[in-house]
Amino acid sequence: MRVLALTTQVPFVRGGAELLAEGLVRSIEAAGHEAELVSIPFKWYPAERVLDQMLICRLFDLTEACGDKIDRVIGLKFPTYLIPHPNKVLWLVHQHRTAYDLWDSPYGDLIKMPNGPQVRQAITNADSQAFNECRSIYTIAGNVSKRLKQFNNVDSAPIYSPPFGAEDFYCEAAEDFFFFPSRLNIMKRQQLVIEALAQTKSPVKVVFAGKSDDDATRNGLKNLVRQLQLESRVTFLDAISETEKLSRYAKSIAVVYPPLDEDYGYVTLEAMLASKPVITCHDSGGSLEFVLNETTGLISEPTPESLAIAMDTLWDDRATAKQLGQSGYDRYMSMNISWANVVQKLLA
Repeated sequence: MRVLALTTQVPFVRGGAELLAEGLVRSIEAAGHEAELVSIPFKWYPAERVLDQMLICRLFDLTEACGDKIDRVIGLKFPTYLIPHPNKVLWLVHQHRTAYDLWDSPYGDLIKMPNGPQVRQAITNADSQAFNECRSIYTIAGNVSKRLKQFNNVDSAPIYSPPFGAEDFYCEAAEDFFFFPSRLNIMKRQQLVIEALAQTKSPVKVVFAGKSDDDATRNGLKNLVRQLQLESRVTFLDAISETEKLSRYAKSIAVVYPPLDEDYGYVTLEAMLASKPVITCHDSGGSLEFVLNETTGLISEPTPESLAIAMDTLWDDRATAKQLGQSGYDRYMSMNISWANVVQKLLA
């Protein structure tokens, strides 16, 4: 088959969605098919820009290239899944969330823009049409399926994919730090972890690794660390190599990962592969599909006080942390998470 995976990317912003799209293409090729990634830049402001990009996607013709048929397209992200094709399958990473679950949340910006409500209606109408065009609908996680049902009344099935380089993760003796690998982004809630650090009773240390989406976020977090006098307990590594990432996972006591309503969250799976427990929150979304409280990690309330208690618990009890980490690894291995399974279902 000749297959195209359709996605969008905000220039210079790279995270799990980009790794997932690249992993999908590699895995389709490994299964003996031709595959390429079609990625278009995405900008969500002003609101009318979203309409322009939706129209562009509807005008694309990806039924053939150079006279040869394109057998299937796999839509991953808004608005590329609007591109018409007779054999379109949806493997949804997420919709334009500020038109749905984030509409009236503190993170919603579309609601504040002129014409925001009208643009929101156009998005929901276009999404409904696009979903009706799909021969089958899957999502990357149960949390995404839940939103799709809640806001669009569309049934779907989640298909989990493994993190990049899943076979390379390993575990070593824990050193004195928790690890939080992720883009610095308000939705990832690094600020919450820093505020929790100020509440811990033990000298907990956290290593953050990841590029910031913007200078304001990076500077705001570093200013907060200074204000709370936590300089000796917080390390910002920015972007790191895959080798260093694997080493940090391996040597950490646990992974702290409390994002707000994450779609899926490769960080959780990477921690499990490294046999490390995960500290997350009740509203963290996708990670809750993998973290079992007091079995493979700890689930706290999304408050500095509650998160601090969880961090103190594993900092002070390394034996329990090790046990939870091993249970996380065992749970991952029992879930049959593989690219072969992803490809088999998306190309069926």
